[in-house]
Amino acid sequence: QVQLVESGGGLVQAGGSLRLSCAASGRTFSSYAMGWFRQAPGKGREFVGGITWSGDNTYYADSVKGRFTISSDNAKNTVYLQMNSLKPEDTAVYYCASGPQLVRYDYWGQGIQVTVSS
Repeated sequence: QVQLVESGGGLVQAGGSLRLSCAASGRTFSSYAMGWFRQAPGKGREFVGGITWSGDNTYYADSVKGRFTISSDNAKNTVYLQMNSLKPEDTAVYYCASGPQLVRYDYWGQGIQVTVSS
C-alpha cells in the first residue's frame, strides 16, 4: 500500500521560507515521479512541481519557478519542497503525490496547511 505523509507546514510571514517533506512508502519509487500540488481556499488543485526519483528531471509551475525547489533523498524515500520568498498567495493545502510520469499521478498524501501572512 502506497503511503505519502507530508510534514513541515505551518505559518510564516511573507518573504520567509518553509521546507515541506514527504515520506513515501509502499512502492519502488525509483520507477516513479513525485510531485507537489496545492489547493487554496475556493480554488482548484494546482500543480506546483515534480521530480523524477533519480533527481535528473524537475518541472515547476511558472508561479513558483525560481522560488521553490524540489529535491529527493533516495536513501530516506523522502521528497522535499523548499519554498523561499513566500507570498500570501502561496497560502494553500499542499499535497505530495506519486505517479508513473511527471505529468500523471495516482497516489496522494493527506495534505498539509501552509499559511503565509502579509
